[in-house]
Amino acid sequence: MRADILAAATGLIDRGDERTLTLRAVARQAGIAVPSIYPHFADRPAIMLALVREAFDELSGRLVSAVDAAGDDAEDRLYAACTAYLDYADAHPERYRAMCGEMAHPAAGGTAGQDLASLGAQTLRILVATLTDCVTAGYSTSADPWSDAIALRAGLHGLAHQRSVAHVPARPGDLVRPIAASLSRLGPGRATS
Repeated sequence: MRADILAAATGLIDRGDERTLTLRAVARQAGIAVPSIYPHFADRPAIMLALVREAFDELSGRLVSAVDAAGDDAEDRLYAACTAYLDYADAHPERYRAMCGEMAHPAAGGTAGQDLASLGAQTLRILVATLTDCVTAGYSTSADPWSDAIALRAGLHGLAHQRSVAHVPARPGDLVRPIAASLSRLGPGRATS
């Protein structure tokens, strides 16, 4: 039943605004009574945390798949990860907003606060690894792949957020390459060709 509750909540988020997600709405969507939720989730924030964690896991999985499918070239793998990030945000704008919205920064303490600290960590590790591969291959001059990957994620998030909130039309041309090249410190050569 936990999976059904989470699927119902995700469906509600994907169809609208996270503020419309209430225990009553989730129960109605899942076809259960509200008290049936409590053995699985204590409250709305617990559902949101589980939903956001699942979404970040899905995003990480998509990045890994994209990187693996890109082949052996480090730069292609980095661009594939960046493109997969933006594609996920494009495909699930409401879910993406929930991942990066108030749920990501609630006034939560205890284990909830610890859980929140790990959200997005795997996505960042994937970006760090692909950027480190670019450094090793001589494509990037980054002296600190960790910090540059954080900057890259921030740039990707900015573009994804603008597309989600401001309803910016589809990416004109290929914005992935200039964003990734600049923030990843990719040198001339393949990055500009």
